[in-house]
Amino acid sequence: MSTSSAYLTIAGLGVDVLYKDIKNLHISVYPPMGRVRVAAPERMDDDTIRRAVIQRLPWIRRQRDQLQAAERQDKRQMLSGETHYVWGERYRLDVSRTSGQHRVERSGTTLWVVASEGADADARFGVLDRWYRRELKAAIPPLLEKWEKRIGVQSSHFIVRRMKTKWGTCARESAALWFNPELAKKNPRCLEYIVVHELMHLMERTHGSRFVELMDQHLPDWRARREELNGAPLADEEWL
Repeated sequence: MSTSSAYLTIAGLGVDVLYKDIKNLHISVYPPMGRVRVAAPERMDDDTIRRAVIQRLPWIRRQRDQLQAAERQDKRQMLSGETHYVWGERYRLDVSRTSGQHRVERSGTTLWVVASEGADADARFGVLDRWYRRELKAAIPPLLEKWEKRIGVQSSHFIVRRMKTKWGTCARESAALWFNPELAKKNPRCLEYIVVHELMHLMERTHGSRFVELMDQHLPDWRARREELNGAPLADEEWL
């Protein structure tokens, strides 16, 4: 069966469209971030797809809300033995070390979170969260330098900020970029994809055909990277 794909922005949502040899249109919402995918008949035009998505917006938003409010498999207790991820690698947490100088260390497959004696889960989580942010802030500048030159654009600055439904975003007017600290838990390939994606928005505002062509030109495997990122575990599932 032959297929082709497109990427549309509908009512502020990014929508993956997959054209197939089928009779009816189908809309799906996928974890972990509530990505919307439409399977459409091969000859269906964009306006028809837009109308169908808009008609289903209440349902789509309910599905996205449910994903984002999904039940945690375990509470965030920050106890030794829990599993955490750093740049796509899996580590076992160890909080048995204490010190007045808070820090995070990696050794083999162990992630040491060192906090003050008597520190509770919130305090240990704060130590780890700040460390993730530092990791991300150190990884982004080399990627920006690399891709700004290749693409021919210039961002003004970047901010690491937690977002509920986005890995990154771009403010075209100020050329500022935002990145979700959760990216420090994912494979570095995923961060590079988000950097390229947001820089590309400095050239093209929407996710239309020109945006897709530019992404294909500069990062041919961007779809595979996007699938890898969107298939990664929810943040709250990583505290197992």
